[in-house]
Formats: sequence, C-alpha cells, structure tokens
Amino acid sequence: MQFPRSFYIIIFMEEVEQSAGAQSSEKRPDIFDRIMSLPVLRIFEPFYKAHKMVLLYLFFGGTAFFLNIFLFYGIARLTPLDPLVNNVICWVVCVLYQFWTNRTWVFDGKTNGAWEFIKQILSFFGGRLFTLFLEEAIIAVFITWLKLPEMPVKLAAQVVVIVLNYVISKAFVFKKS
Repeated sequence: MQFPRSFYIIIFMEEVEQSAGAQSSEKRPDIFDRIMSLPVLRIFEPFYKAHKMVLLYLFFGGTAFFLNIFLFYGIARLTPLDPLVNNVICWVVCVLYQFWTNRTWVFDGKTNGAWEFIKQILSFFGGRLFTLFLEEAIIAVFITWLKLPEMPVKLAAQVVVIVLNYVISKAFVFKKS
C-alpha cells in the first residue's frame, strides 16, 4: 500500500518536533487526531477523544500482537528452535516496537533529560520482563509439558500479556507525575 507523500512528511515532522523537545502551551493534534477529524470519521470523534489512550493502546497492541504471532509462527515453521527460545526472540522484537509506539503515541511519554528516559525504558522493559516470564511459564506448562497445540496456547498467553502490559505501562511506566 502506497501512502501519500504528505503522510510521511507529517510523521517525520512530528518526530523532529518531539526530538527537539518542542513544547507549547496547548497540545497540537497528532496524526490520529487529524485522521479522526476527517469528514467521514467526524461522527466518531467524541468517542475517540474520550477513549483515545485505550483505543491507541488497542491499535498498537493489536499490531504488536500480530507481529508477535506471525514471528512466532514463522520461526516455528522455518527453524527447529524450542518454543521458549522462539518466544524470547519474538519478545525482543515486539518490546522494542511497543516501547516506541507506547512512548510516542499512546502514553505521551516525553521525558526531561537522559536520566528520566533511562528510568522510563528500564521500567518499561522491567514490566515487560515480568509478563515475559509469565508467558514463558504458560508456554512451558501448556506446550512443552502438556503437549497442547502451539498457536492456541500462544494466542491465549498473548491476551493475558496484553492486558497486564497495559496496566503496568499506565500505572508505573508512563504515569503522569
């Protein structure tokens, strides 16, 4: 799918502004706010504004979910790796993606300086490590020991992980002071 050139320019400009620490007294609309203000989508705008954080988390959590599932399936079919090792590889890729999307779009995780950023990324990865251990336990019990089919177990484990990751991110990692 080819996006219009203006789409890439908008994304690039938002990244430049965030990197430069551009701050103003009023919050500028991001790309999702602009999409929701399109005439055809305007009827959903009040609902979107009321539930923006949850909707964006579901959107980016959904994309991370599919990335994780497709990676897990692909690695399982193309390599002889143990499901636990496969899961860790998928976890690393997806947590990097999730940190960037959650920080940028979902929780507005701007920080003041390197130390705050380091604390933020460490708490993010710490929370994700907790849910990784939980997911690994689910996979070990249900796939390795009980010999249940891989994909249904992986899907169920992902649902548990997504809910816990949202709670951890909102309550601990990107909490507003």
